[in-house]
Amino acid sequence: MENLDSGTAALDRRIAKRLRALRLERGWSLDELAARSSVSRATLSRLENSEVSPTASVLGKLCAAFGLTLSRLIHLVEEEFPPLVRADEQPVWQDPETGFQRRLVSPPNRALAGEVLDCTLPSGVRVSYENPPHEGLEHHLLMIEGALHLTVGGHTHALRPGDCLRYRLHGASAFETPKNCGARYFLFMV
Repeated sequence: MENLDSGTAALDRRIAKRLRALRLERGWSLDELAARSSVSRATLSRLENSEVSPTASVLGKLCAAFGLTLSRLIHLVEEEFPPLVRADEQPVWQDPETGFQRRLVSPPNRALAGEVLDCTLPSGVRVSYENPPHEGLEHHLLMIEGALHLTVGGHTHALRPGDCLRYRLHGASAFETPKNCGARYFLFMV
């Protein structure tokens, strides 16, 4: 198995290739995707050429423009999805800017409605998304450890271990940890 660094680089290259394919499938120029996603043309070009690693914020904007969840994008770059997904085979992606890490525990599949993510957000970090991948996406967030402030639908919820927040995404959302404490949570998407 590849180490995390080379595995992450390989995943970044596959993401770059898929982002380019998604853009071309829609017949969009870099300028049109830039306008739809609020990501600069220069950044898009660098991403598609695997010159930089995408951040959670940028991927969130691009997924919203394409109408995909980030997990669905990751699914599109993976080659096989057997019924049993062993822990050491679950793709891990880490945001190079914030350290936010997400492990795709149960990847999306055309035959299944749900996805499961194991997410870790370091202390003192804020990750925001301007728009959901698609309106009304159902989330069930189960806090495992630490503390998290999640703003969704204009309301901020302070979450502690064992808490479960259920919501549908409409508009902006933000995940924020306090300066002295990170967070680990499972996110179930339907």
